This record gives sequence, structure tokens and C-alpha cells, in this order.
Amino acid sequence: MILVTGATGTVGREVARQLAADHAVRLMSRSPARPAVSGPRVETAVADFTRPGSLARALSGVRAAFLVTSHPVEPHDERFLEAAAAAGVGHVVKLSAAVVEDDTDDFLTLRQRAMEDEVRSCGLAWTLLRPRAFMSNTLSWAGCIERDGTVGALYGTTCNAPVDPRDVARVAVRALTERGHTGRTYTLVGPERLSAREQAHILGDVLGRPLRFTEWTVQEARERWAHRYPPPVVEALLTRAALQAGGGKTLRGDALAPLTGRAAGTFRGWAHDHAHCFPCGPAARRPGGGTRSPGPAPPCGGRSPVLRTHRYVSAGRTERRRTLRCDAGRRSGITSGGPAAPGGRW
Repeated sequence: MILVTGATGTVGREVARQLAADHAVRLMSRSPARPAVSGPRVETAVADFTRPGSLARALSGVRAAFLVTSHPVEPHDERFLEAAAAAGVGHVVKLSAAVVEDDTDDFLTLRQRAMEDEVRSCGLAWTLLRPRAFMSNTLSWAGCIERDGTVGALYGTTCNAPVDPRDVARVAVRALTERGHTGRTYTLVGPERLSAREQAHILGDVLGRPLRFTEWTVQEARERWAHRYPPPVVEALLTRAALQAGGGKTLRGDALAPLTGRAAGTFRGWAHDHAHCFPCGPAARRPGGGTRSPGPAPPCGGRSPVLRTHRYVSAGRTERRRTLRCDAGRRSGITSGGPAAPGGRW
């Protein structure tokens, strides 16, 4: 049995989908819900990182686990790893972030490094995955594209190496199911060096609608992110963005082809496969050739967004921030970077 946490998220959902055809898979979620994927040996477990008893039940009989956490303060990794060790789990594959290798000591990066230390010292076999920014972060542009066709980012001409989440999931699946990945750390980057402006140009070309790109000032980025994140996270994202602008991010990584058995996905390929997630994509067009009438459009997959409230501790006080999550598997929380949050996965 393989346990997948974060099974409704960007990478976790894809890991679950790829495993479901050939493996017994248990999908962990905080509340009873329809499984993110289906299959003859797919089951669900209701569990929460804050409830050790629920983790013990979810981990019963599990031989390997895919671990995704997103809270910058709560010790979710520590609690899960303790429960996994007690349950006799043999191997944990942890989704980390490439930023841990960069020369920065911002709030989120320090926390990410601490999480990796917990994994290495937990006593279980482990594998660490460190992706750069996900190509899917451009899904955060969907509302702006529908509104006026204008997208923006801070330091929009500086390059990152965005990676297709499906490639990250392929590496995770191989690490979970094959020998030879124990004690390995894989830095996962895409095959292209692209700026946010270049991503916007490619996306507009795929959608058949030229997109206008606006460069945010630092203050504009701070104000925009302040609506979504607590102050320490905002400042961490600004620090990471400045690091990228100064060429301080390492954009080299492990070759994906030997790890996945196929060439790394390009951003154009990802955009083509996900054009239906954007208001001007093929699924948004009327059969007669026109586009649907203006108005509030649901995110990718035609589902309505879900506002989720998170609590963070900052400067001795608890703060609440709401984040938008699309049920189709994308999240505008702090678990990934890119055009919306250019710091890379924290």
C-alpha cells in the first residue's frame, strides 16, 4: 500500500493518478470526499496532520508514502514522520523545493531546510524532490485573462526553469515503486529558461489571444501578496524574487529523461494540454466560433473556487489568511511559486 498526501493538489493528484492503475493506493484527506482519482485498488483515509491518531490509522499497512505539506509554521512533517516510523513505513518521498539550494535565508527557505533535516533524520528510507517553479502556477492568471487579457509579475523579464508538475509526479512514482532512490535528492527543473513575460507570450499564442504583460513594482507585488499571505511570507517571496532577478537562483538540475523515461515537458506542451483551464482556451469557446459571454467564470474544469482559511503565527500573534483553491487541483496558496509568487516552491 502506498499513501499519497496532498492528493487533491498540483503534484499529489498526478502522483495518485499515475499510481492508481497498477498499485494499491490510499489517498489521505482531511474530510470525507470523492477520491481525487479512481481505480480498482484506490481507497481513502480521513486524517489530519494535527491529529496523531488519525495519522496512525491512515498509515496502517503502508509501505511507502508521498509527503506534501504546506503550512510554514505547524510541525506537520514532524508529526507525519513520527507516525510513519511508528507504523513501520519503509520509505518516504518528500516534496521539497529547489530554493533550499539557493543563497537565501528567508523565512520560508529556512523552514523548508528544517523540513528536509527532519526527513533525513527520521530513521526511515527517504527521497527528496526539489522542483523549481511549476508551470501550472500560470493558472493564477486565469481570472486576469478573462477580465482584460492582462497578466503581470514582479521582475517579469528574469528567467526561471519552470517544470511540468506531471514530470515531478513521474519521478515521485518511480521513487515510490522502484529500487535505487533511497537517500537521493533530485533537483527537478524544466528544459527551458523562461521569464514570466515569455510564458505569457507562449500562453497567449496557445490560447489564440495575445496577452498584455505588465511589470509589477516591488510595492505593487507586496500589496497584491498581502491580500493572500501573512507578512513573513510576503517578505520571503519578495526576497526570493529579488534573488532570481539578481541571477542568484541555480537553474540546473538532474536530467529528467533518465528519471521519467521520457523527455521533459515544455511549457508550450503544458499550456496546450491545459488550455481548457483558461477562459479563452478551446473549452471556453462556443461551437459557432465565438467566446462565451463575459461574467464570472469558474476556474479550470468548470468548478467553483473554494476559499480556505489558514492560520499562521507571526510576531507572537495568530493571523488568518484566505487562499483560493481550485478543486481541479491547483492552489494559489504558498506551496508553489512562479508568475504569481516567483520564489519557487517553498
